[in-house]
Amino acid sequence: MDLTYNIIINIYSIALLIIICHNSLKHDEKESLQHKLYMMVLKNTILMLVVDILSRFDGKPDTVYPVINHLGNFMIFLLNPILPSLWLLYVHVQVFQDEKETKRLIYPLLAINALNAVMVILNQFFGWFYYIDSDNIYHRGPLFLFSALITVALILVAFVLIIANRKKIEKRHYFSLVFFAVPPFVCIILQIIFYGMSLMLNSVVLSLLMVSLNIQNHSMYTDYLTGVNNRKKLEIYLKEKISTSTEDKTFSAIMIDLNSFKSINDTFGHDMGDNALQVFAKLLNSCLRSNDFIARFGGDEFFIVLDISNRMDLEEIVRRINVCVEKYNESGERPYKLDFSIGYAVYDYHSHMKAEEFQKQIDILMYENKQANKEIRRNYS
Repeated sequence: MDLTYNIIINIYSIALLIIICHNSLKHDEKESLQHKLYMMVLKNTILMLVVDILSRFDGKPDTVYPVINHLGNFMIFLLNPILPSLWLLYVHVQVFQDEKETKRLIYPLLAINALNAVMVILNQFFGWFYYIDSDNIYHRGPLFLFSALITVALILVAFVLIIANRKKIEKRHYFSLVFFAVPPFVCIILQIIFYGMSLMLNSVVLSLLMVSLNIQNHSMYTDYLTGVNNRKKLEIYLKEKISTSTEDKTFSAIMIDLNSFKSINDTFGHDMGDNALQVFAKLLNSCLRSNDFIARFGGDEFFIVLDISNRMDLEEIVRRINVCVEKYNESGERPYKLDFSIGYAVYDYHSHMKAEEFQKQIDILMYENKQANKEIRRNYS
């Protein structure tokens, strides 16, 4: 591939990745492993695009070209398995939503990358993967396919992981995760077949853009622990519901606080406390309709918004939530039992309350229910 053409297309790709990086910095869950891995994938791709340019300085042996060419090709082969390794970790955390399990996967991937690093260093003496002749021309070595297959194998493992666990992945995320492997895989095959063609990294940029639009941007409004909407999304959604309400069609809201959360943390540890929040979020999803809006308001509080305009239907939903939780507690699946306080109301169109005021009204009702529950427990003790 012509050096000038390579520089132009790589600079264009780098510029696009920088824009994606800048957009990703607005992410609310910057401490989540998912976000960190995605940022690492972006930055590693930028680095590899720069190195890819350096590896194209063939010819002109009487200039500085040989130094740049040797450095570029050494770095490109050294970095090759890192990008698919990071992608595999990203897929794993997306599929299983378990940061601890994903972190365990780091060690075998480090071993693979370490083996590759040793092979690349030895390649400088034996020319297994590639060699650069006295005219500063790059040539593939006898084990070039071995190096390429490491990358292909890691991408395929991630792809198989996605397909095998498709039922665990949100439908809106599934396509982007599956699609990620397609452009680079096609380009890798073409690169193996057609000597001199190298568009794999540029195709990764397209895949990362898809992930950014369909997963990362959505995750800005998702609570990373429970998978439901976060408070920022709730504020936006609640304002929209109020602005679109009419005298004939309004909405309802429910606020729930887990009474037992502190005792779960104190008795069983914070991991079990996190599990209780995840279980409760799943229970709410299971007993509500698909179009009902659920958000983690903060800590152990959840906020639900429903397209319900009358009190009777709202009370039926509250009854359904109580039944769901009671059945779960009776199942004895976990050593703890879930207990909650709840406040709920139908939004009064004529009140012209703002989102913050309506939230406060629901919060007061929930607090009153909490105090009533404490009084009942006190009388029984």
